[in-house]
Amino acid sequence: MSSSAKRDRRVVSSPYLHKLQRRHFLLFDILPILGTAAAVILWVLGRPPSTTDLVMFFTLWAFTGFSLSIGYHRLFTHRSFKTYMPVRVLLTAFGNMAARSTMITWTSQHRRHHELADHDGDVHSPNLHGHTLIGRVRGLWYSHFSWMLEHDYPNVVHYVPDLLADKPVVKTDRMYYRWIIIGLLGPAVIGGVISLSWMGALTGFLWGGVVRQFVVAQQVSALNSLTHMFGTRPFKMSDNNSHNNGLFGVATWGEGWHNNHHAFPASANFGFRWYQLDPGYTIIRLMELVGLAWDVRRHPREQITAKRLALLEEHNTALASGVNPVSFGRFAGEVPVRGIGPHA
Repeated sequence: MSSSAKRDRRVVSSPYLHKLQRRHFLLFDILPILGTAAAVILWVLGRPPSTTDLVMFFTLWAFTGFSLSIGYHRLFTHRSFKTYMPVRVLLTAFGNMAARSTMITWTSQHRRHHELADHDGDVHSPNLHGHTLIGRVRGLWYSHFSWMLEHDYPNVVHYVPDLLADKPVVKTDRMYYRWIIIGLLGPAVIGGVISLSWMGALTGFLWGGVVRQFVVAQQVSALNSLTHMFGTRPFKMSDNNSHNNGLFGVATWGEGWHNNHHAFPASANFGFRWYQLDPGYTIIRLMELVGLAWDVRRHPREQITAKRLALLEEHNTALASGVNPVSFGRFAGEVPVRGIGPHA
């Protein structure tokens, strides 16, 4: 079979795209690390963050983080609920400020992630580098950080045609770099005006902009890496290694219940038990109560329990038969790949 015949037309790969990816990595992954180090050094030297700095940090952390979780992930990727156009535009704009990529790019990558989770082609799986200690460490480093240096770009026409048809959102998403700049310079201006000093502008820029951006980036990366390696697996799916991780359950806007999410990707609610707090879903419920969200997708408790027991029985039967019940971590061509349905 020729190399052209083997080409996966669901992705695009080119030196030009790789150049753009490396530039993005430098600007929004490396520089925030340096900026965070500068903020810490200033703190050590006697210039801790002011009350204004902390208010801006937590406010923008919440707006950008929840926009990624509620907007990029649950609304746009999985269509877990519906909302009005102005809300979709705001979620896109604040999600852009997190500098994790445009909404169109992020959602197309995430739909592909669910299609190929922990198989060859999953752009940020930690489980494709072997099962030795060195392989696990390499996989963790790759999925958390280095994959962003260079990777295949998902074909957006294939993965997100529904989102491309949402013209106001696409127009907002094309202003990606402008929203990032607003998210960085806005806190600087506010800090400078309130403190009437250039130092206030600098610390506002650092804490409300750069440090906030760094923290959100690490939280998102932890979902790619750690929740596919560590935690509990109540749904013992054989084709991916997703885990629930209580440490990230609340801290990452409810996204840490990752095994639950992979079992029911279309559900707006990721927490299936009373102690699995999901702040993102709480906000969606509030939006629903005031009429800003509708057609919220949920799964009955009986359906959740039935699937968990069915997967457990399948897992135990495979073990009893001497068959390895785990198929993730292999090449996609060797095992069936679980899709996510049309724009699910």
